[in-house]
Order: sequence, then C-alpha cells, then structure tokens
Amino acid sequence: MLYSGEDAFVVETSAFIRAGIEAEEPTLVVVSARKIDRLREELGADAAHVAFADMADVGANPARIIPAWHDCVGGRAAPGTRMRGIGEPIYASRSADELVESQRHESLLNLAFADARAFWLLCPYDTQALGPAVIAEAFRSHPHMTGGGAAAVSSQYRGLDEIAAPFRAPLPEPPADAARLAFGDEADLASVRRFVVSELARRGVAGERRGDLTIVVNEIASNSLRHGSGAGELVIWSAGRRAVCEIRDGGEFDDPLADRRPPSADRPGGRGLWMANQLCDLVQVRSLDSGTVVRLHLAI
Repeated sequence: MLYSGEDAFVVETSAFIRAGIEAEEPTLVVVSARKIDRLREELGADAAHVAFADMADVGANPARIIPAWHDCVGGRAAPGTRMRGIGEPIYASRSADELVESQRHESLLNLAFADARAFWLLCPYDTQALGPAVIAEAFRSHPHMTGGGAAAVSSQYRGLDEIAAPFRAPLPEPPADAARLAFGDEADLASVRRFVVSELARRGVAGERRGDLTIVVNEIASNSLRHGSGAGELVIWSAGRRAVCEIRDGGEFDDPLADRRPPSADRPGGRGLWMANQLCDLVQVRSLDSGTVVRLHLAI
C-alpha cells in the first residue's frame, strides 16, 4: 500500500481495518507506536476489536517478524476464518543494513505464507518519507499494489522462484583492522569461544551479551564444521555502537526460511540461526560464490 504522509496512512489503513471488523476477521496491526495512537483515535470504539503491536519491539530485527505472524495466524484465527494484518517494517529511520534485511523480509513473506489463503497482509510504504529506490523494490517484492483507492497487479513482482533462490546481495567488506581467527575442527571451537569473549570485552560489550553471542557463534561455527565445508573463519570488528561478528565458510545455504523457523526435531540444522535472531540485534545471511556468510550485529 502506497501512501503519502501520516494522514493518508490513517485513512487507508482504517478503511482496511473496518472492513475486517465488519467481516468478523481478526486483525493485527504492527506499526510504530505513534501510528498505533493515531489509529486508535480514528477507530474509536472499533479499536477494541483490533490487536496492536509496536514494530519497534516486534521487528527491531526484521527476521523476527515472520515467526510473529505465524504465531498470530495460528493462534488468533479459527479454522476457515480469514485474518487480516498490517505490517510496516520499512521506515525512514532504518539503518542501511536494517533496510536491506527488511526488504528481504518483505520478499520472504510471499514464500512463508504461499499456502495461507486465508491471510491478507497489507504492507504500507510512505512515498513521502522513502526514496524512489525503496518504492521500486516494493513493486518487486509485492504481487499486488494499492493506494489512493486504486489497486493493481505489480508487473515487476519477482515471483517465488527468484525469492527462494540463494540471497546474494553484497555486504560491505570488514575493515582492515578486524580481528580474525580461522577454525578447522571441533577442537578449535574452544578457541573460537575464547576469541569471541576476548574481542567483545575489548569492544565494551556487557558480560551477559558476550555470553549470548558466544553461544550463537559457537552454534554457527559448529554448523560450518558439520554441514559446511569443514572449516571457516571468524571475523570481529566494531561499527559505531555495534560489535559485529562474521562467520564465513565454503558451504552452501539454500533454505531462505531456515533462520525464521523454530528448531524442529524432524528437521536437522537451523538451531544456530534461530538463536542468532533471538539474541542479536541484526543477522545477515548470504550465499555467495565463495560460500556462506553469517554476519551478527550486537549493540554495545
């Protein structure tokens, strides 16, 4: 949904919400706290029929949003009942890294809910606040576009096959002064853990958060040894008020939703990436010609 400014947002989304209330369709709205306040004011008594959540909480790490929608669809809508959602993870104050991952999330929604015929999700984009490149990407990641009362199929939508393909968007190279450690067998994992603790302490990361990231890196490095190329490299550096840990290996990553599904006994792997998204502020996964890259961001 394209809109221009907050007033237009309220007009367009409140109409979508009221149509859901009239149809007795459960509705969840995940947007900024300010927009939630505006919608509650606009809806009046009807707001009691709607669930609201702050995107700053739900989607600080964009990879947490799809699991939240899955929980909602599974927990709120009765069998055979259509459900409505509004989610706005893309907004002007996102960092460049967060924006790319939010755009990836928007594409993956199509894959994650390809079979959810009773789930109708509206994704608002503010043409007043977002640049032309962001709006152009919205046309590629959404099969249907609406705005100002008009609706159309997006001829630029990339389709599920392309969305499911390995994600190869480039990442900036680590700085020249980044700390590096190569690992090649299970015995090296103890060195990996010590390296993480030491480097994060040197960068001012609090003890509990050091422990969190050490667990995550250990899991992902273990995956590199067992399911990747059998060896990898750990790189750690500082980026503003964040510490960044990157694990590289020569393996392939071809499951685009692996980090957005809870670990399952009948599906091997995925535990490390799931934990990463629960404990880290941002996770970037890439499948490049040289192998797989997992980049973890942790606020200092």
